[in-house]
Amino acid sequence: MSGSGSQESAFSALRGQLQEAAASFAGGPDALEGILLGMVDDVDRAVREPLEIFPVCHHSPASALAMARRLREKQPKVVYLELCEDMAPLLTELRNCRLPVAVQAFAGDVDGFPAEWAPLSVVAPITEASAEYQAIAYALDTPGVELVLVDRSSDHVFQWDSRGGRTPQDADGDAGAPADGAPEAEAPLHGEAVGVGIGDLRPRFAELEEHLLRHGRVRHWSEWWHQYVEVPLGDGDHDVYRQVMFLIGSLFRRLAPGDVDRVRVDEDRERYMWTRMREHLAATGTDPEDCLYVCGAFHAASRVEEFGVHGADTFEISPRTATTWQYGLIPSSHAAIEAQFGLAAGSVSIASTEWTKSLERTRVQPYRLAGQAGARKSAARKVRGARAAVPPQEPPSPDRLSGFLRRPPVPDALDEAELLGWSVDIVRAARRNGYLASTADAIAVFETSILLAGMRDRAKPTPYDFQDAAVTCIEKDRVPGRRDVRRLVEIMMGGDRIGQVGYEALPPLARDVYDRLAPLGLKLQQRGVQRALLDMASRPELRACSDVLWMLRRLMPHGAARPIMGERRLGERSVQESWDLALGTHQRALIELGYEGVSLEQVLEQRLRREAYDPRATTATVLAAVEDATLYLGSRRLADELGTHALKVLAAERSVDGAPEVLRRVRALLAYHRTSEPVLPPWIESFVRTGYAHYCTLLPTAFRDEDATVGQVAAMLGFLFSMEGLALSLGCDRTQLELAVAQSHPDEPSRTALLWAAQVQLGTLSRAELRTRCDELLDNPLVVPSYPRYLSGFVHALEPVPGLADVVVEAVSNAFGRLPDAVLLPWLPLLITTLRSGAADLAPLLIREAGRIFPGRLEALDAWVPPWRMPQQADPFAARRAEPVPGRRGAALLPAHPVTCDAVAGLLGCTEGWPEPGAPAPSGAALLSAHPAACDAVARLLGCEGGWTAAAGVSPSGAALAVRHPETARALESLLTSA
Repeated sequence: MSGSGSQESAFSALRGQLQEAAASFAGGPDALEGILLGMVDDVDRAVREPLEIFPVCHHSPASALAMARRLREKQPKVVYLELCEDMAPLLTELRNCRLPVAVQAFAGDVDGFPAEWAPLSVVAPITEASAEYQAIAYALDTPGVELVLVDRSSDHVFQWDSRGGRTPQDADGDAGAPADGAPEAEAPLHGEAVGVGIGDLRPRFAELEEHLLRHGRVRHWSEWWHQYVEVPLGDGDHDVYRQVMFLIGSLFRRLAPGDVDRVRVDEDRERYMWTRMREHLAATGTDPEDCLYVCGAFHAASRVEEFGVHGADTFEISPRTATTWQYGLIPSSHAAIEAQFGLAAGSVSIASTEWTKSLERTRVQPYRLAGQAGARKSAARKVRGARAAVPPQEPPSPDRLSGFLRRPPVPDALDEAELLGWSVDIVRAARRNGYLASTADAIAVFETSILLAGMRDRAKPTPYDFQDAAVTCIEKDRVPGRRDVRRLVEIMMGGDRIGQVGYEALPPLARDVYDRLAPLGLKLQQRGVQRALLDMASRPELRACSDVLWMLRRLMPHGAARPIMGERRLGERSVQESWDLALGTHQRALIELGYEGVSLEQVLEQRLRREAYDPRATTATVLAAVEDATLYLGSRRLADELGTHALKVLAAERSVDGAPEVLRRVRALLAYHRTSEPVLPPWIESFVRTGYAHYCTLLPTAFRDEDATVGQVAAMLGFLFSMEGLALSLGCDRTQLELAVAQSHPDEPSRTALLWAAQVQLGTLSRAELRTRCDELLDNPLVVPSYPRYLSGFVHALEPVPGLADVVVEAVSNAFGRLPDAVLLPWLPLLITTLRSGAADLAPLLIREAGRIFPGRLEALDAWVPPWRMPQQADPFAARRAEPVPGRRGAALLPAHPVTCDAVAGLLGCTEGWPEPGAPAPSGAALLSAHPAACDAVARLLGCEGGWTAAAGVSPSGAALAVRHPETARALESLLTSA
């Protein structure tokens, strides 16, 4: 390479021209002159650098074509690539994939970053029509060539972002702005990952971009770049390409707004890359002449002191954090790249088509990785043998920029055959999608494309001109199908090509999933939905596949594994199942599972623990984790551990927000363990005891809490009443519940009705009293407007007290029967909306009870009398119990015959005598217990054998007593018989 003096002289003419232009435009030297001359200085500095800099724009066919040409000419021994340095080990796996794919760095657990940022993800999409892929393919398939990634690591991407104080999604300057019209449906292929690409060449100065689009007569930036950069540079030589890209990068850099954080990140990246390259050169002793530095044109026009092989070594690279990063390849797509990097919809597909056309036109042999899906084997052989045929390296080129800028654009000749083919193809595609297109429309599209190109000062219509013409001539006023004409043009130009990661490049977990699902006999790596039928009765080996599918349904996004027939609940297993599987479509999600563990069981256990031990986890969340551990893993150990943790979470809760979910899950777990195990797990017994005491404590507060809903309070009562039997058997005290209900004093009507239901359940309020209160509510004109809320409370009360269903039906029926239409109709909508929103799951119980009470036939309705209005039937046994029974005169016999009574008492050993007047008479039970011998004697006298004193030897003769006192015996027999 020649000295700097020749380069300075080479660009002196350009400097003079720009000075004259600045003076004529601005009327004298000013900031414009500084900007224009500074751009020339940037180009001069980059061209004179001993280590050749190759500026590129990401996903640009012109850059890829120039890269392929330069690699064959120069044959560098070391290729420095602007890509995260920690992604290097994955690049060899690209040969096992079908492009486009993205290299991903993923961190689920962060250490050194804010916890709310997790998970962290950085992706670098790669397409075949990109300069980075050409450099990677050349370096990996050419013996003796070393590929060195020199950009900041994935860890530093977020380190520097934290210093800037922005969110992770805005961390990288390469992420770009949202795409104009980019479809959001495909963006999840990259998700919320930070995008890293080589060469973000979009103006950061909004006014500049608007000026370029307006004067270029184009709609968006992708069209401007295609028209004014891609097409002119497509056939340009290496020197012209480099100097033009340097100039564009310098222009956009000098006209960027003063975003301090973004400028700092850009300059730190440049310092980082040049520091890494100098370290490698010093360690290996490589000659800079044998190296090639591939970076974005924006970073090529750098002004940092560390720029160049002779730059300052003043930048210190900070150590990485303790965050553990996982690496892998994920599928990408043209739409995902457009959405992430702010490109127009269809621009990457059009670029892919332009890349294919440029290869055919220029006969340039591109580089492809050996074994790459879709690559030709002959191409790899030509790549390896290309070194011997390379001409010697030319000396640095002089100023080619002046001539390029002064040269008027050469209009492309109209390719009528190509445009005619486009017109015919779009009409054919439109007819297949429901449009009434004809040959006349094809002619109209052809002519309109030429007309639009002429209006925009270009002789050859671009794909964007053709797209506008097709929309104008075919779409008319409506879209009959799922796709509009603009989308049909994008598909025709190449479509949204979606990549695929090969089996060998998948992480161990993904390969394990495919292996375990192999008995299904499906091609699960293909995109689209496939139906899987599992008959476990005839093929027991499919039970293992069913377990895998249920875990995938729990772990992966909706649609990856969707059950059509069959279910899995606690204690239930389906004999036959049917599934819709789309694992190929959701391959990225499956790959990211591999970052978390080596098997589905391990990942599921980790996630359940993370959900249960999350600081924001509620009792319902932990119980859900317990249920999933039992349902999907069958792990008693994990279920017991999480269940014990649920006790701690429940004891720490001070609200009742999760009471309905807690009640539902505890009931399900109780029912499962009662039917499947001989005894309940200890944690469930402890949970019932703790929950009983906990909800009794919170009940009075919940009745008055405005934030607690009536459904939540009803769920608390449901837990207390439904678990009462088990809780009392485990040592709980029912008095605690009674006191809690007694201390509850709600003000809101629905909660008041709920409290009445609880009192009925506890026995402190009778059902008759409850009916009376409901009647009083209907009789009070001031309460009638709020009567629907009382009914809502009664309906919610069916959760803790389902036996009140008949009372609720009676309350609703009385309202409809007694209230006039003028009162009933205004609050009827409120009643319906209240019941529908707050008690939809309890309505079936109410409906069943109404169906039991009301007549089943319409003609029986007129003669039907509600049960609560039927007259009370007399008790047939009441009169009989009130009639005096002859001979029942025991109380009168004793005072009427005092001598006889004394004789019997003396005979029986009763010596206490008659009680004083007014003293209470001793009860029969007390007399019997006080004189067991006398009781036994009377029993024997009356023929009742046995007794409690036979063992003591007390056995007076009943026959002798009857002979000596016949009247007394008859009187006692009559007295005791009547009693």
